[in-house]
Formats: sequence, structure tokens, C-alpha cells
Amino acid sequence: MESNMISFHYKTSSDGVTIEELLRNEWQAGKKTVHQMRMDKAVTDKAGVPLDWRTPLTDGTELLFHFKDAMSSYKPDEERNVTILFEDEHLIAATKPAEMATHPDENDKGHTFMNAVMAHVVKNGGTYAEHVHRLDKGTEGIVLVAKHPIAKALFDRMIEERLITRIYQAEVDGRLKRVRGTLQYPIGRDRHHPTRRRVSPGGQDAVTRFKIIERFDASTLVEASLETGRTHQIRVHFSHIGHPVKGDTLYGGSETEDGKYRLTAKKVQFLHPFTGEQTNIEI
Repeated sequence: MESNMISFHYKTSSDGVTIEELLRNEWQAGKKTVHQMRMDKAVTDKAGVPLDWRTPLTDGTELLFHFKDAMSSYKPDEERNVTILFEDEHLIAATKPAEMATHPDENDKGHTFMNAVMAHVVKNGGTYAEHVHRLDKGTEGIVLVAKHPIAKALFDRMIEERLITRIYQAEVDGRLKRVRGTLQYPIGRDRHHPTRRRVSPGGQDAVTRFKIIERFDASTLVEASLETGRTHQIRVHFSHIGHPVKGDTLYGGSETEDGKYRLTAKKVQFLHPFTGEQTNIEI
């Protein structure tokens, strides 16, 4: 087997499911992926013998899924450091530092979070890494990265269906009166500014839940969870109610000594689609 082929193990958890059903129905892996995998005889037993896709399998059957040409285009950057908090055959959860972009854009030379993660993946013999969600450049915290195409499809869908809980910690200016609450204001682009967002009636539905952790003299520490993942959502919502994130000058926050704003993606929680285990990752 070629060294650059990535693979993962899976143990069936019920009687009678076929490989076809597993890929198409349970994982909704996408027609192109499924077709390619069938052509490549990419599902084998432990010994590497290709299996028939229509044979009902018994509970506890061990399968091996192979991906021949799954490659990501991020250049590995070994000089950038990210902390790996969790890793298995399907997923990496790593901490993105503040002031590092999640992924390269057309002007970027590849010193981003994804380039650093790619260096880690390549060092361990992998070829594939794709982020499942993003964080703003100024926000530090947990980003989930898929290690193979089926994981990417599954985790993308879980984000869409709000099956992944993402919890942030923010220090906001002023003393928030409410102990907990829900901010439900639609968010759209700001016509007068290239990168800013604003609350606008025609914007996308956006819901942020929060509770107070601690009150200080001139600021409040809050825990916030996203029901939707709009660009700049927490920043826009708290600014809208008159309590911008401390240091977030784009949205009217007070300046901080280090110039960074006080927003961290602290926790991620989900039911792991491959192992069935409740997975809690925290900084």
C-alpha cells in the first residue's frame, strides 16, 4: 500500500448494515466520494481484503476505509505553533492563537493556522487536513480540523445542523445587568465598511446565548454559546446591546494594552459520529 494513502478504522454498531448504506445513508458521504471509493475498492477488512458493498454486516465488524488521493493544498509551516488538544483518526482539535488567520487568503503567504496544522499532519504521515469552521483572526481558541473527506462531510453537516456546541468566553465593556439571556438579532454586511458586520433587519438569523461568569468594575466576563455561526456574531451582538468586546475597536470596544481583544473559543462539545462517544474538548 502506498505510504501517502490515508485510512481509518470503523467498527459497525448494529446488525445488517451494508457498506453502501453506511456511506450513503448514515454518513451521507456524497455521490462523488462514494463512487470513487467503490472504484478504488477502498473498504477492506483488517487484512486488507476488499469487501462486498451489498453484504449485510454483523455487529462489531471491523472495517478499514482508504483514501487514495485525498490531499489538501496547504503548505506545511513548521515555524508556526499550534497546540493540539485532541486527535484521533478522524479529527484534530487545536488552539489557534489570536492574530493568526484560520487559513490563507490570496494575499497570505501561508503562515496561518491551517499551514501549521498541515505541518503536524505531514509529520505524522498524513496528506489531508480541512477546517470544519473558522475563527476571526483576532479570536483565539479551538478550531476543528477533519483528517479525511468523510469526516469533513460529516462535521460540516453537524455544524450546519447545530449538533456541535461551541462555547466562548468574552470580556465585554461595562457591567451587564442580566445574569443570562439570549441575543437574537439578524446580522448582515455593513455597506459602509468592507469587513464590518452589523445588525440589520434583512440580515441572516443569528442567535447567541450568554451567562455572566464574573463582574468587574468596568467590564463583565461572560460565557457565550452560538446557535448560529455568523461572521463576527458575538462581537456584533454584544456591541449592539452597548457592551462591545474589550479591545475590539472595530465594534467600539475599549483599547487593551496588548491591542488584542478578549474573546476565546473555549469549549467544543459533540457526539462523535464515528465512535458514538460524547466528546468534550476544552482549553
